Amino acid sequence: MSAGSRAPLRVLVVDDEPLARRGIHARLGRMADVEIVGECASGREAVDAIRGLSPDLVFLDVQMPGLDGFGVVEAVGAERMPVVVFVTAYDQHALRAFEARALDYLLKPIDDERFEQAVARARARVAERRESAVGRRLAAAPAAPAAPLERILVRSGGRVLLVAADEVDWIEAAGDYLRLHVGPARHLLRETMGALEARLDPRRFVRIHRSTIVNVSRIRELQPYFNREYVVLLRDGTRLKLSRGYRERLELLLGGEL
Repeated sequence: MSAGSRAPLRVLVVDDEPLARRGIHARLGRMADVEIVGECASGREAVDAIRGLSPDLVFLDVQMPGLDGFGVVEAVGAERMPVVVFVTAYDQHALRAFEARALDYLLKPIDDERFEQAVARARARVAERRESAVGRRLAAAPAAPAAPLERILVRSGGRVLLVAADEVDWIEAAGDYLRLHVGPARHLLRETMGALEARLDPRRFVRIHRSTIVNVSRIRELQPYFNREYVVLLRDGTRLKLSRGYRERLELLLGGEL
């Protein structure tokens, strides 16, 4: 992504001294890809602003009355904090700042070159976080469904037959195999009913019994049977049982209630 098209760096400035806030604001104002989303004069305000605004970067004063900079990190939670650059007039806080997972540590009065370096580091860290977040979203997104099976590979006597899925009239469970009925032909397939059902086009094939899948285009009529069940009559005269537990699937496919 080019510098002109990349998302701006959203920055929150936190310092109890107005002059210090103005100094950081002025430096950031010279940077085209920076958006200052807010300024806070206290730690309590900072906690609310971080939670409400979700900035990418926060310039955080260490010493503030009430809740100091380290207290802000503790209140928000280090894992939920934006990228942090601590700002202070005292260098004795440096070690604790990095223990709080700060990216950088600036001493007052702020040197312009060090400030630019800190912002450049922050840009890189924010870009890493954004890419990582996109990767997590992509990993969590459901995979695109595979295209329906067009051909079924059947091994027979050392040969591999390619049976067009549309030519299959119906399928029945046969022990550890499935038996494909293709006109007058019968083919055994080493596959489970559930696995094959998941790969077939759901607009063409429907399971009507735990051991039967039928090509809907081969159905001629449905005949009432005992106890609100039906017999599915195929065009070649084959009679198959429709179990009550699978009736809803057929109703949805046929677009009507039985």
